[in-house]
Amino acid sequence: MTEIAHKNAFVTGAASGIGLALTKALVARGAHVMMADMNAEGLAAARAEVGEAHTESVVCDVSDAGSVQNAAQATIDAFGKVHLLFNNAGVSLAGRPGQIDLRDWQWITDINLMGVVHGVETFLPLIAAHDEGGHIVNTASMAGHVTAPGMGPYFATKFAVTGYSEALRIELKKSGIGVSCLCPTWVKSNIHNTSDNSPAAEVHREKFKQSDAYKAVRSLVENGMSPDVYAELCMKAIEANRLHVFNDPEARQALIDRHEANLADYDACLADLDL
Repeated sequence: MTEIAHKNAFVTGAASGIGLALTKALVARGAHVMMADMNAEGLAAARAEVGEAHTESVVCDVSDAGSVQNAAQATIDAFGKVHLLFNNAGVSLAGRPGQIDLRDWQWITDINLMGVVHGVETFLPLIAAHDEGGHIVNTASMAGHVTAPGMGPYFATKFAVTGYSEALRIELKKSGIGVSCLCPTWVKSNIHNTSDNSPAAEVHREKFKQSDAYKAVRSLVENGMSPDVYAELCMKAIEANRLHVFNDPEARQALIDRHEANLADYDACLADLDL
């Protein structure tokens, strides 16, 4: 079981959405939180909303290893040590295969995957150093388990985060450091607009925002689960040292369907080998 009270946490993407909700839930349980985000203005407003008694803030670009290292030093300077790491910052990107600018591929990979890697590689030694245990939380998505048309780069990065989290869980099992992977479907946030900041956004933005796919996703996100409700679910999962944190009963069947499809292919291959 992971204790949260009186622990020190680092949360990326803390200016809004799930990151802000996680910060509120941590503070409510008695933790101190370093709120990190690359949006300085939004970060200041979010910290004012949460309150400054149990929080500090630092501007951080998770795609930049040096920026994450500077944020880690700021966390140590503020709190002395860190126990809980939340690699939450992320972006979305839509597009069809063969039509996606490679600059956008690099952009989403640098944030969604390498942002998590930078967090783990920077903070894990700091968590391990004090020998008081801790917990790493990586934000993936249900898109880290099942796929659909139109968002290949997003699915690719989220599958990577899920696999990485599962590997970390095995690696750290005996260390006293837990690992959880957040796998929500629709939670109210600004995730559907984050591709506005991609390198090739000027090429596709207006056309994409007029598409039926964007309008459907926007509706699902805007009518999704409250981030505060999901953050509370996350706290319970962390305390119970649970790996995956799901939230949508309607998505459960998709996991079953994928599992059965994989087994069907597996058995067919074995049959071809006469095994």
